[in-house]
This record gives sequence, structure tokens and C-alpha cells, in this order.
Amino acid sequence: MTEPATRHLVTVVVCGAGPAPQVHRLVELAQARGWAVAVTATPAALAFLDVPKLEELTGNRVRSEYRKPGESPTRSLPEADAVVVAPATYNTICKLALGINDTYALGTLAEAIGRGVPVAVLPFVNTALAARKPFAAAVESLCSEGVRVLFGPGKWEPHSPGTGGNRIDTFPWGAVLDAAEVLPLTTPG
Repeated sequence: MTEPATRHLVTVVVCGAGPAPQVHRLVELAQARGWAVAVTATPAALAFLDVPKLEELTGNRVRSEYRKPGESPTRSLPEADAVVVAPATYNTICKLALGINDTYALGTLAEAIGRGVPVAVLPFVNTALAARKPFAAAVESLCSEGVRVLFGPGKWEPHSPGTGGNRIDTFPWGAVLDAAEVLPLTTPG
């Protein structure tokens, strides 16, 4: 019998990028380490995911939208101990750093950062996008708020445009989980 989870990874935020169909690998790694897992998908990520498989693995609904009027106003999951964003896209990273909250996933991330919940981000971007000043500023801004962004030499580097498909199988799911686990846990407050 599996030990009950002692930590709760309330959200694995998945963006619409090449490695997204393999996010079950991250879910399984987290569960093996004692985390309870729930998945939140950006609208673009939904087309990449096997939602029924993820819901079966986690025991939680994959969230992508805010609750509709009349739905239960209470949270169905406990507060997060940590949040992981993988794969993170250029779009999500830039919007998050600017405080744009136009999707459920971005709202979840913005609140987690504001509450001091540890957040680890693993980008999947090409060199052309990574070379842009807005991206560099976004990574710097997020890091200044305590977000751990695994990007750059010795971490995870961008790929040449059009070659991302060659990097999918080597996407370091475990590295982003490692980063989330070494961040200090906070008590939401």
C-alpha cells in the first residue's frame, strides 16, 4: 500500500509545448516521491493532453477554466505546498511576469507567487524566442519574486527553431520537481 502524501503539489501547470503529452511522467515522479498531484492546463495545452489518463493518475479533475456561476464556490483541493510549470512556454512566462491573468492557469500561478508558495518553472522555448528582451526580462522578473526558473547554461537551454521535437524525450521532468522540492515550504497565510 502506498503511504499517504505528506506534501500536496496542488498544481502541475502544463502549457501547450512539445513535451506536454508526456506530463504523466512528471505526475508519476511526483507521486513516487510522496506528492499528491493535480494538473492545470493552459487552454493551448488541452489539445496535447490525455485528460482522462491524467485524471485517473491524479484522482483530480484537470482544470483549465474558472468555475462557472452556480458551481461550488469552495476549493476542491487543499492549498499548495509547491507549484511546477512544465513545459512552460514563452507566452506563459512573459504574461506571468507582467501580471497578466487571462487564463485559469495564469491566475493560479499569480496567486501562488503572491502567497509565497514555492514555484519552479521549466521553459521549453527556442533560441529565437529566448533571445528576445521581453523573455530575458520576464525570467529576471520572476526570479526576483522567488520563482525558480530552470533556464540557461547548466540548467535547460533553448533549442534551435524547428528542432524542439528532437528534445522532447530528453525534457528533464525530474529537474523541475527537484527544484520545487528544495524551495522552502511556506504556510499560506
